[in-house]
Amino acid sequence: MRTGWAWWLSVLLLAVMAWLLPQAARADQPEVSEFELVHNEEGLTLSFGVKFDLPKGVEDALLKGVPLYFVAEAEVFRDRWYWRDRKVVSVNRVWRLAYQPLTRKYRVSFGGLNQSFDSLGDALLSVRRVSGWKIADVRDIDDGRHYVEFTYRLDTTLLPRPMQIGIGGQPEWTLLVEKTQRFR
Repeated sequence: MRTGWAWWLSVLLLAVMAWLLPQAARADQPEVSEFELVHNEEGLTLSFGVKFDLPKGVEDALLKGVPLYFVAEAEVFRDRWYWRDRKVVSVNRVWRLAYQPLTRKYRVSFGGLNQSFDSLGDALLSVRRVSGWKIADVRDIDDGRHYVEFTYRLDTTLLPRPMQIGIGGQPEWTLLVEKTQRFR
């Protein structure tokens, strides 16, 4: 009788663990939390938000002076029934996140603009969210069905070369989010 209860208890425990384990693994995966395309007379704009936490190894590298580069890419395609879809426009944005140990501040650079933050959370907030990014002019979008392929990633090709070799194959350095959405 006792072994029957132990067997059922172990089966129940395994079922609960099998249910909880994928949810815990999904919590660490980056995801698109907001995504909005606006097509109007001025063109096509994109607003997005990405939710992720830096893995411990990536954060340690940042604190040791290795800058991180985040890249957002958007490509607009027009549907074609007779051939592969035609790429209408391709745009990207690159942010550089660096830690400055002397001032104990995080610095985010985008284009020629720089901004300093007191905490990593505040710095990441400015890198995770974009509002009103114009990705296509009105002349680029003609009649027909179009869609946007969006990619947000941690670009390890912009890291120093010795660092690139050292992180090869480490999954904690793979931060990638992709989303496709149609619009008219």
